[in-house]
Amino acid sequence: MSSPFIEQIKVRRTIYALGDQVSQSPAQLSALIKDAIKHSPSSFNSQSSRAVILFGAEHHKLWDIVKAELKKIVPPEAYPQSEAKVDGSFRAGAGTVLYFEDRAVIQDLQQKFALYADNFPIWSEHATGIAQFAVWTALAQEGIGASLQHYNPLIDEAVRKEWDLPASWLLRAQMPFGSIKQPAGDKTFIDDEVRFRVFG
Repeated sequence: MSSPFIEQIKVRRTIYALGDQVSQSPAQLSALIKDAIKHSPSSFNSQSSRAVILFGAEHHKLWDIVKAELKKIVPPEAYPQSEAKVDGSFRAGAGTVLYFEDRAVIQDLQQKFALYADNFPIWSEHATGIAQFAVWTALAQEGIGASLQHYNPLIDEAVRKEWDLPASWLLRAQMPFGSIKQPAGDKTFIDDEVRFRVFG
């Protein structure tokens, strides 16, 4: 059985060697990212996912924040390696998507549906994961590479202050994207017998 959707998923890979030479405009990429998130499912149709899309100088500003925060905690002898990774793999791209979950939405659902209160934060994590995967796959279909990073909570306060974001927005991940300067290597898989059990 052949599935075009599965073939699209296979194209999505983690790309660390990013460049800023993309043919799509910021407006086109923003529209793509927005559509991918808007049409991603969420529990109770909560639509709790939020995103900040950064291009150009704003994108660079984010990764400069990351470096500044890392410099506070990374030993001086190890910092140059961290700086080189940020500059070469993330800042070198064309843009970044910052993924957030709006805790105000989650808290409202917890009050309205108290029976499920403990589950809403968990389902919120599902929602952001699905949104991230949708955007990542959509970008891959356009020939754009990306990776998923987690410098939160280290950068949370600086990011919130820099872009004047609501206090209820909780940063969950950062996705630098751009042109693919070097493709990902072969992907390995563990045996199906370890991961799957099929009955019936």
